[in-house]
Order: sequence, then structure tokens, then C-alpha cells
Amino acid sequence: MNAKMSQFSKTAGPGILFACTAIGVSHLVQSTRAGADFGLMILGFVILVTLLKYPFFEYGSRYANSTQTSIIDGYKKLGKPALWLYFLLTVASMFFVTGAVGFVTAGFFENLFGIDFLGDWTVVLLFAVCVGILAIGKYNVLDSLIKIIAIILLVSTVSAFLLTLYSGPIEPVPGFEPKDLLDVSGIFFLLALMGWMPTAIDLSSWNSLWTLERMKQTNYKPKLKETLFEFRLAYLITGILAVMFVTLGSYIFYGSGETLPNNNSLFAHEIVTLYTQTIGDWSYIIIAASAFTVMFGTIIAVFDGYSRSLQRTVELIFTKKEKKIRTKFRTFYIIFLIIISSGSLVVIFQFGNNLKELVDFATVLSFVIAPVIAIFNFRLVTGKFLDKEHQPSFGLKVLSASGIVFLIGFAIVFTVLKFGPNFSKFF
Repeated sequence: MNAKMSQFSKTAGPGILFACTAIGVSHLVQSTRAGADFGLMILGFVILVTLLKYPFFEYGSRYANSTQTSIIDGYKKLGKPALWLYFLLTVASMFFVTGAVGFVTAGFFENLFGIDFLGDWTVVLLFAVCVGILAIGKYNVLDSLIKIIAIILLVSTVSAFLLTLYSGPIEPVPGFEPKDLLDVSGIFFLLALMGWMPTAIDLSSWNSLWTLERMKQTNYKPKLKETLFEFRLAYLITGILAVMFVTLGSYIFYGSGETLPNNNSLFAHEIVTLYTQTIGDWSYIIIAASAFTVMFGTIIAVFDGYSRSLQRTVELIFTKKEKKIRTKFRTFYIIFLIIISSGSLVVIFQFGNNLKELVDFATVLSFVIAPVIAIFNFRLVTGKFLDKEHQPSFGLKVLSASGIVFLIGFAIVFTVLKFGPNFSKFF
């Protein structure tokens, strides 16, 4: 038992980073909004999309463990056009994704410290701190802290969930009319919800990079089953928490006649209050601190993930002398951090104080590009690029095929609704 725990401790890390990234906007914001606006009727979609997207995240960890290279290296094996497409999709989405996560994090920061006089400077300060931490290589300290805080938020969420189930849902106010999930606005929210449930598929490349980095840190190469167990455990937790957040939003807000605020700071306050209504007012500061720290860990993970993936992609595309650019990793890494933070600030200022519009735009964008990454990942782990003994089971391949059809189908639905002539009157 002690030997297994020791091995798990050496393997643990990438899955936890994934979970912390996922529990951010998709859970605290989107899942809560889903329950508040549509009730438990949307729960089936949350479970379905979490299940159908699972293989493509796992393949990032599977490929890294099996080949000792990142899945981005695998995209190059599919051909330079595939690597270029990944690069272009990353550049097209990273400012919106980082901007959305950063804007939400700034709201939880303002809520925790009661700071609202800084205005736009809050997110500027936040980004500067994140870039500084990563630039000087002090993320290891925060990584240890975030694991402790994540446990606190996990325990708090489970407690709030159980107490809310015991209390039961609120009574709908007279005249309450539920929103229609199948009209145009409902379908667009559903797309936004599924885009980051549990997170964007293009972030699967980060799993492979973090898996390799963990091996380097511990000087321990885990067996494939060890890497997959660590990831699957983290993924299961993110799925369970998503169900809990939808339930909390439904039981406490659905039918109340109230809507969650569009201001990021006020939204954060409502989310924290959601806990205190069931746990007790005494828990407000604990929940507020935990929620902010989880979001802070999320935004740092987003900065780190995008910078690492960009560095590796540029390395593979633009140079034949990989060792040369690898020796300058820190320089390129910092440059990408600055580029991502600057571009994301422009996006945030462009959307103003419209939290829902920014988050929905970023999540829908992620959902639309998801089929491309899903197909890339599936090809890499089921074809000639991976040994037979490391390839997924038949059942997982069937699930992957179903997931690809599902993602393509909804991408087509989005295109028709957005650009089809019959629906132009809605926009």
C-alpha cells in the first residue's frame, strides 16, 4: 500500500492541474448559471458532454506516457498542415479564453477583498502578478497551496450540495415561466455550456505537456495505467462537481425570479452567497478565499498551458534545430506570457463589463473548434503512431467516434443558427 501511494504521489500533478483548470469558469460560472436558468432539465446535457469529451482529454495523457513526447509533437506526425491548424486555432482562441478566465478571477478577487475602486486596473494587476509568478518560476509553491485550497472548496461544495438536497428546491414565485432550452438563445447557451464542460478540448495538449513535466520533476516514469488512473480520478471529480454546481444553481435560484448578475464582482458575491445560505454566514470568508484561490490557480494554469503549448508549436514549426530554441525556453516562455496577457486585456476591455457575453463567446468558440482537435487526438492514438498495447480499448474507440459525431453535429447546428437565412432575424 505504501509503495502504491508513493508511486501515486510521484505521478499526481497533471490531473490535479487539469481539475483546477476545469473547476474554474465551467463550474463556478457556467454550471451554476445552467441550473439557475434552466433547472435540472439541463443536467443530462452536462453528464452527456462530460462523458463524450472524456476520451480526447485522456488521449493527451496516454500519448505523452506512451511516446515520451507531447501530443503537439504528434500533430506534426499527422503532417505540417495539422500542426499549422492547431497553431492557428490556438492563437484564434487563446485571448478570448484567457480573457474570460481572467475577468471571472478578477471578480472573485474584488469580492474577496472588497475592492471595486480599481476598475479595469484589477485585471491588469492580476495579470501582472500571474506573469511575474510564472516568469520567475515560483509556480511550484502556488501549486502546493492550490491543492490544499482545492480540497477546502471540494469539501465546502459537497457540504453545500448535501445540505441543499436536504432542504429541497425553493418554491417558484407566482407567475414564474421557465426559459425554453430549445429556442435559439437556449441552444446558444447550451453550446456555451458544453464548450467548457469540463473544459475546452484543445486544452488536452496541456495534459501531455504537464505529464512530461511531472516525469522530469520526479525523475519517475509511471506505467501507463498509473498515468491514466491519476487523470481518470481527477476527471471523475470534475464531472461530479459539475453535477453539484448545476444542482446548487437549480435548487437555490431556479424559479426565484432572480437572475445572476452580469457584473463579475457581483456574480462572484452571488456564488459565494450560494454556499453561505446552506452552510452558514460564518463560512463566507472561507468560501470567498477558496473560490478566488481556485480561480487564481486556474488563470495561472491557463497562462502556463498556453505559453508551453505555443513554445512547443513554434519550436516544431519554425526551426529544425530544436535544441537551440529549447535552450532559450525561458525567454520564449516569458515572451508568450506577455503576448497572451496583452491580447487578453484588449479582449476584456472590448467586452467591457459584460461577463456573460465574454464567457459565452469564449466557450462557444471552444466548442466550434473542438471537433478538429478531437479528430487529431483520435487519429494519433488509434493509428500507426501508437503501439497496439498502448492504444485505447474498443469501447473507448466507440465512445470517441460518438463524441466526434456529437461535436460535429452541434458545430453544424451552431453554424446554421448563426448564419442560416431563416434565423438571421434573431441577430
